[in-house]
Amino acid sequence: MAILLLKKSYQLSNLKEVTFKDLWGSRGVFTTMRMVGKPPKLLLLKPHIENLLKSTKKYGIIKKNLKYIILDLIKKNTLYKGPDNLFRIALNKKLISVSIRKRPKPNNNFNLLLFKYKRVEPNYKNLYYKKILAKLSKVDSTKFDIALVANDNVLETGTSNLVFIKNGKLFSPKNNCYIGNTIKFIGKKIKINFKDISIKSINDYEEIILIGSGKGVTSVSKINDLKWKRRKINSYIKLNKIYNSLV
Repeated sequence: MAILLLKKSYQLSNLKEVTFKDLWGSRGVFTTMRMVGKPPKLLLLKPHIENLLKSTKKYGIIKKNLKYIILDLIKKNTLYKGPDNLFRIALNKKLISVSIRKRPKPNNNFNLLLFKYKRVEPNYKNLYYKKILAKLSKVDSTKFDIALVANDNVLETGTSNLVFIKNGKLFSPKNNCYIGNTIKFIGKKIKINFKDISIKSINDYEEIILIGSGKGVTSVSKINDLKWKRRKINSYIKLNKIYNSLV
């Protein structure tokens, strides 16, 4: 379990600070942003907040001026805790929680493990993550992530979107996954084709890349479960260059 460098919870009704709760497992939503530099900068702040607010409506989280409340709490709690961290904000009908943790830097020898699981209501960044967190807690997050698989299709990882490269073309799963802000940003700069990715087709791809707030752009070295190994890094270099324009 990651050590939190900052952790605070507030009652949604009156914004009074209360004992911290991470809210995992409750009916609510969250977003995680990468926080870099000094003074701290939150990458893709605007789309993160826009998506968070859309999700609050789906989960019945109603509060007047919620956008400005969230932005104010972020401003108050965006404290310098080192050059590269992850800032998380989570909400349910009763609480808003914010936390900061150090960003684990992915290793060059990065591996994917298969996990037969589809998130509950996967089109939303909801808090039903306990099974995923339990699985992730057993591995080194700088070297491993879990690829979620359902109905013989690869969906996403426990933390990120997936991009598969074949003959220089980029493909990413389109169903039963959350299309995150980082892949949307990169998709504006380079064409990504969204389609179902069959587990049986994985060996057709020469590169597999994770894209997300925490992982940034990470090249997968191997998937032992499928005897897949990375054969190129050309697209990784391109995507990483696009991503680094944010930082």
